[in-house]
Amino acid sequence: MPQMVLTSLSPDWPCQVKAPGTHDWERTATRWLRDLLPARYAGYSTLTRHHVLLARHAQLQLQHEMRAIRVALETSRVELPALGVVDAVIENTIRMYAVELEQLGRLARGVRLVGDALLVSSGVPARRR
Repeated sequence: MPQMVLTSLSPDWPCQVKAPGTHDWERTATRWLRDLLPARYAGYSTLTRHHVLLARHAQLQLQHEMRAIRVALETSRVELPALGVVDAVIENTIRMYAVELEQLGRLARGVRLVGDALLVSSGVPARRR
């Protein structure tokens, strides 16, 4: 239980998810995790019924999104001029990608915290880093 209290106090804990151990917290965690995935995943009952699996898949999804944003960020100055994109738009695009990468990083940290709390609530010790 102490791990769950520390998890809920983290600044990376998503505000949409109730604190672990409180009434209905797992439902709010599941809803938040589902919202991070493309809508088509809502139809997969394996993901929606198994919270820990849902958290794992959300983490993988965010990792792939972060990889895609990094590639877009790293290639913008080389590839966008060839597409006819002007310098001002390229710079705005680079800033947008940087902001998105930060946001995805925060979400990934939140998913890790929620996933660890779901593990603890299911009786499995939280992962070590």
